[in-house]
Amino acid sequence: MNWMKYRWLYLLISLIVIGSGVFGFFKWGLNFGVDFKGGSIAEFKFEKEVSTEKIISGLDEEGIKVISVQKLEGNTYLFKLNPLTSEERQKTKTFLTENNKGNTVDELRFETVGPSVGPELIKKTVYAIVVASSLILLWVAYQFKSIKFGTCAVLAMIHDSLVLVGSFALLGHFFLAEIDFLFVTAILTILSFSVHDTIVVYDRIRESQKKLGGDIYDLANIATSQTMVRSLNNSFTIIFMLIALILLGGLSIRWFAVALLIGTVSGTYSSPFVAVSLLVTWDQIEKKIKKVQS
Repeated sequence: MNWMKYRWLYLLISLIVIGSGVFGFFKWGLNFGVDFKGGSIAEFKFEKEVSTEKIISGLDEEGIKVISVQKLEGNTYLFKLNPLTSEERQKTKTFLTENNKGNTVDELRFETVGPSVGPELIKKTVYAIVVASSLILLWVAYQFKSIKFGTCAVLAMIHDSLVLVGSFALLGHFFLAEIDFLFVTAILTILSFSVHDTIVVYDRIRESQKKLGGDIYDLANIATSQTMVRSLNNSFTIIFMLIALILLGGLSIRWFAVALLIGTVSGTYSSPFVAVSLLVTWDQIEKKIKKVQS
């Protein structure tokens, strides 16, 4: 099958997805959780269902800033707030009791935490990604005897990072998805998955080049056809597990599983349709430049 015939369409789809995420990022930013900002977490159980919008606006009038309210099982609600003093904690409980008369309110949990992922750790994470990307670029370029292979593999890896961050900018605005320590874990995990899948395709291109010779365009089509079924089967086993985690795993790891799911889908797509498409496009542009120069 002539996969590379539609490479501009693949790249256009990627640009649209990344563009949507970039728009969401600059318009709404990321919804950072208590791991980054610190704050108080309170869990209340009500006898009857309550209006979270009224509670948020009411507490705001009382001078208590609510970051988010999430409904758990039954009529249990998880409140994430700015750090509360003991007086503000009591004020919150009093407000919920007085404004929900006839509706019993029980406090199940309360804790105040400081930011566990400080600016220094974020900076080190960025440095780690830059160093890892540089080493991957050099190693892949050395193994495949071409800087094109290494650069395109790293660009595909960056593509997956942008898709994941952009997706969480949108999910944070519309569904209150938070960026926490597990998100950092997810993004680093996805980077390794993305490169691993790309190298499998590149290795088939190299093998076909040794056996058959010929143009990168034709070799890329052969390699993509040979690895497509394997890549999809491998990814679907991961996707099924992640969907089960999202549906049944509970709130604490739900967004972590969502991040891994987005990254897995993006990584499966980027290996043949971004990394290989970029490689073929680079090769063809390089040949046209040499042809003009000669």
